[in-house]
Amino acid sequence: MKNLLNRANSHLLLILVAIIFFAVQGCKKDASSSSSSGPPVITGVRNYVPSPGDSLLTRVGTGKWVVITGSNLKGALQIYFNGVKGSFNDAWFSDTSAIVLMPAVIPFPLVEPSQLNTIRFVTTKGETTFSFPIVAPAPTISEISNESANPGDSVTIKGLNFFFIQRVSYAGVEVTGFKGANDGTAISMAVPASVSTPGPVIVTTKSGTATTFYNVHDFTTGVLNNYDGINTFSWGSDVSNSAVNFPGNNGNYGILKATNIPAGNGSWWEGGRSINTNAVQWVPTANLQDTLNKYSLKFEIAVKKPWTDGSIQIVKDYTFTYSAFYRPWKNANGSNGSFKTNGWQTVTVPLSNFLKNGLPSPTLTELLGSTGNGAINVTFTNDGSTVVTDFEAAIDNIRIVKTR
Repeated sequence: MKNLLNRANSHLLLILVAIIFFAVQGCKKDASSSSSSGPPVITGVRNYVPSPGDSLLTRVGTGKWVVITGSNLKGALQIYFNGVKGSFNDAWFSDTSAIVLMPAVIPFPLVEPSQLNTIRFVTTKGETTFSFPIVAPAPTISEISNESANPGDSVTIKGLNFFFIQRVSYAGVEVTGFKGANDGTAISMAVPASVSTPGPVIVTTKSGTATTFYNVHDFTTGVLNNYDGINTFSWGSDVSNSAVNFPGNNGNYGILKATNIPAGNGSWWEGGRSINTNAVQWVPTANLQDTLNKYSLKFEIAVKKPWTDGSIQIVKDYTFTYSAFYRPWKNANGSNGSFKTNGWQTVTVPLSNFLKNGLPSPTLTELLGSTGNGAINVTFTNDGSTVVTDFEAAIDNIRIVKTR
């Protein structure tokens, strides 16, 4: 009897060992099948955030998050769209899906024909090229280099996706002889000789149309001071109309000057370092319930000498509770640089850039008061760490514009 029990226990032990062996082999097989075992394979592309209905894509534009589906996608080294690298983090990938940010700019006119409409996926195990329609999205306009330029002056339209341009209109006049940048981010042109009234800038491409919300060549809408037809200047800076000192001007303009200003000197009222107007209407009273981010302060500026320190600080009614700073010489990474212009250029300061203790105003009424009326003060202060030896900037066409 005892021998029978021993034999039974031996058989059970063998069965358990066999079960464990095959289970381990199965786990190994599953593990090997869940990791990349060969070159990548792409089967499709879908939205990163599924839209209602079918999320599979049949075409895609630039600057989009997409999910590439297939197999053996782990271990990605590079992913190219029309030959341009996308951005990704392989830690987000599974073997069957890869989340990728497509490049914001693809220079379509420069893409080799063999790379058009392709996704090239490179991993540690190999690579594959997948044919997929990659199209230029509709254009967008981010800024006009000089919104108050005179006929014949050179102007740059800046934005994205200016590819296969079919038409450019400036203040209601068709533009000829324009030139688009290869990367689709700019259009160079001359202001048509027949421009005489305000109007938007319109760019039409094969993919769509972009229109500025505001007008160019507009010297009245929202203007607080332009020293000519709308002259609310009260005191402060010099005023000139010299086309020799600052060519390309539109009549009179103000000149901010600062010489040998010590570091930390905030005496903006001294020596022609400010432009101060009489009371003016910043935003119509009827529009004070609009959201703050719909409006921007704009003006034209010309700077001939390198500007390397100090700031233009802008306030309302001599009240520094909320203020905005303009320091174009400061680089994006915070380091010091140098700034000067080639003629006149437009400056845009969103009203949301007017800060109190680092925070924007919650409403237009909080920023501008219950009437939206008051003086504008454009001042120069040396809030930097070195002496400002010689600063000079011409400013004109100070205005508040609805930009969205």
